[in-house]
Amino acid sequence: MNNSFYTMNSNTGETVKGDDYGADQIQVLEGLQAVRKRPSMYIGSTDERGLHHLIYEVVDNSIDEAMAGHCDRILVTIHKGNSVTVWDNGRGIPVALHSKYNRPALEIVMTVLHAGGKFDKDSYKVSGGLHGVGVSVVNALSEHLDVNVRRNGKLHSQRYTRGVPDYDVKIIGDAEDTGTEITFFPDTEIFETIQLHYEVIMSRLRELAFLNAGITIIFRDERVEESDEPEDPTLDPIEESEKSTYREDVFHYDGGIVEFVKYINKNRSPIHEDPIYFQKEKEGCNVELAIQYTSSYTETVFTFANNIHTHEGGTHLSGFKSAMTRVLNDYAKTNKLLKEKDGAMRGEDVREGISAILSVKIADPQFEGQTKTRLGNSEVKGLVESLVGERLKQYFEEHPKTAEEIIGKVVQAMMAREAARKARELTRRKGFLEGSALPGKLADCSERDPSKSEIYLVEGDSAGGSAKQGRDRSFQAILPLRGKILNVEKARMDKMLKNEEIRTLITAFGTGIAGDFDIEKTRYHRLIIMTDADIDGAHIRTLLLTFLFRYMKPLIEHGYVYIAVPPLYLVKKGKQRQYAYTEREREELVENMGSNAMIQRYKGLGEMNPEQLWETTMNPETRTIIQVTIEDGVYADELFTTLMGEKVEPRREFIQR
Repeated sequence: MNNSFYTMNSNTGETVKGDDYGADQIQVLEGLQAVRKRPSMYIGSTDERGLHHLIYEVVDNSIDEAMAGHCDRILVTIHKGNSVTVWDNGRGIPVALHSKYNRPALEIVMTVLHAGGKFDKDSYKVSGGLHGVGVSVVNALSEHLDVNVRRNGKLHSQRYTRGVPDYDVKIIGDAEDTGTEITFFPDTEIFETIQLHYEVIMSRLRELAFLNAGITIIFRDERVEESDEPEDPTLDPIEESEKSTYREDVFHYDGGIVEFVKYINKNRSPIHEDPIYFQKEKEGCNVELAIQYTSSYTETVFTFANNIHTHEGGTHLSGFKSAMTRVLNDYAKTNKLLKEKDGAMRGEDVREGISAILSVKIADPQFEGQTKTRLGNSEVKGLVESLVGERLKQYFEEHPKTAEEIIGKVVQAMMAREAARKARELTRRKGFLEGSALPGKLADCSERDPSKSEIYLVEGDSAGGSAKQGRDRSFQAILPLRGKILNVEKARMDKMLKNEEIRTLITAFGTGIAGDFDIEKTRYHRLIIMTDADIDGAHIRTLLLTFLFRYMKPLIEHGYVYIAVPPLYLVKKGKQRQYAYTEREREELVENMGSNAMIQRYKGLGEMNPEQLWETTMNPETRTIIQVTIEDGVYADELFTTLMGEKVEPRREFIQR
């Protein structure tokens, strides 16, 4: 579709010419052209995250059919070349002519923004889709898109090139069942990369299967290499060629979010075997909740609204927290499980060791926040608080033994909180940038603007010394770390705050911790973890990330946490000097320079002099640093629990795998 322009001056009726800012500089983008012009407005970004969002938009249509009771099977396939097919056995997109547009409804859905059944409450009472942009945006951002609809006994088909139909909708065969199949090729003109990541997509599809009990989601990846196994002489050539050459995972959970909670806790030790569960609808809001307490010290609560993971929480989370705190306090007092001198249990006490999934489904969700993942519907808070309070109270009355075990856990958390109170006071800064309160071994920077400041967390005093000499002291602070910090996954806050290295980190950052955390007080907008490129270095890096993820998560969510990538080798020949960051780079450099090149292996950061450390790892013009992001909160929680938790066997399996 062509661009339309306003070309007349609204006051004079004359055309504005030259470089003047006039009416003809106002460009009106119609149809899907606006999507291709500003893709980030519709899918968030054109990096890997935006790329994966294309798949989720198409899958959301199938999930909406499932929530409406018309679909129970979805197949997602990544093909070689990174094209994707999403197939479902729903009702199939309508194909009849649309009375207003005199075009098939299928074509309208695929080419017009905000067109579809989601806007008709009779078709879908509840629907997902984070931005509600629909499959038309996927069409606009694909080199090609093919759609096949099985409906009314016929197979209907249409193909599009960058959002424009190649031909009219046509019947290409008969169909015994109903459903929709969409295959799209992400546009290399739009996306920075079209490389799709199996683990990222798998985690989201598994999440959707948990949240929609009873549906089956099959995920296949055809990009696997051809099998190196020898031919099987018992198979004929046709059977041999049909041997599976794709990876496949099948997700089906009749237990829904109860199984989701059990999955989260698979590497933890629950203190009651069966999760607490209820589901109820009130005033058009369907609330589903599953809770299981464990012996861990971390709070793991994931909230969803219409299948969207609300990372920033919202009104449903507020209602849940209020109800939990109130019901546990009331039950403890009524049953004399809490002494008066102990005071009331706080929310942080009540939620220590909890794993919970809260899923709400409402007709018109309002998303807010930095990433549009906070539920803003004000009425939801009261509804969730009322329903959770009512059902939790009933559960405790019917299961007094479980209630006592939970209250016992909470009382221990109260005692630990009081023990941690004084220790926490030591971590608080008296002023925003007052040097007198800073740890002695911190070599601070002179810059007072946090957005221009960065701190290197350096493994060992030797590397710390080199970093202090090699840094730009105007904006780079250095904090040497001695040995391995405490594993906070296995320690309560009172024990954690007795650890000198932990206290040093908290004081240096200036943010406070946990309930006292304030992102506005952070002293640096770049926290760069710099450890050796060996097993010990990886362990220290993981310990630091565990601490940040569990107690200072907003630092990661705001994009303030980075990992430095030091070189592994220095390759020299004559006056040529180049660094290699991987084994392959080393091999290529040696091949290019000749076989008598000299290779220096850096076993640790301490082996580099200050000039080399600056040149390779600290100079913003030449360094490589990796920003740490939380792509998937459920997977991140699982990873830290596996790597740093109590159970050894899952950790061994992960490392071996």
